[in-house]
Amino acid sequence: MNKLSRKWRKNRREGDDDHPIYDDTTDPIDTQEQEELIRSFELKQAQESLLWRRIFAALVLCFVAFLLFSMLHQTSSPWELRYHAYFMEEVNSWALIFAEALSILACFMAIKGLFHKSKDDRKWMWYSCYVGLLLAAFWLFYMLRLAEFRWEIIWLPFGPLSVALLCLYVDYLLAESSDEIRKLRGYMYAYKAA
Repeated sequence: MNKLSRKWRKNRREGDDDHPIYDDTTDPIDTQEQEELIRSFELKQAQESLLWRRIFAALVLCFVAFLLFSMLHQTSSPWELRYHAYFMEEVNSWALIFAEALSILACFMAIKGLFHKSKDDRKWMWYSCYVGLLLAAFWLFYMLRLAEFRWEIIWLPFGPLSVALLCLYVDYLLAESSDEIRKLRGYMYAYKAA
């Protein structure tokens, strides 16, 4: 252990690239430089936040397109899709169409909440969660009534709910990142370079 400790200290003194040396005698940053640095962090965070919101909104829109296809297919050719055919004896065709329309609505509410302008707009993601819970109860009720539980259609009850929860999580992470930058602004100190 002592040998390893000596080797590590020796590498630090030599300036090994794996172990950077930090000099405690660095000068403090000027107030104007601090302001510019924090502004650049805020700008970068706003750009990345918008990028991630757009990426997740695009993924949700892909799911919406699939649900729309599924709903229109059930309308034009009832019970042709395999995951709908399982419920042929259990539920009316209009109920499946209505459930998928609600799924689409829940996804759009999650997207609206993801691109919020104020704290009040975040409520749309929570509304999406409530609709997702309602849909999960609907689908699970009919899935449990089937003769055999079908794991391949587990996305039906949990798809819209997962979308809403994922959007909530992404929004939480991005808001936390923004809060960290606000805290950094609070840590600014007054210093004028000579």
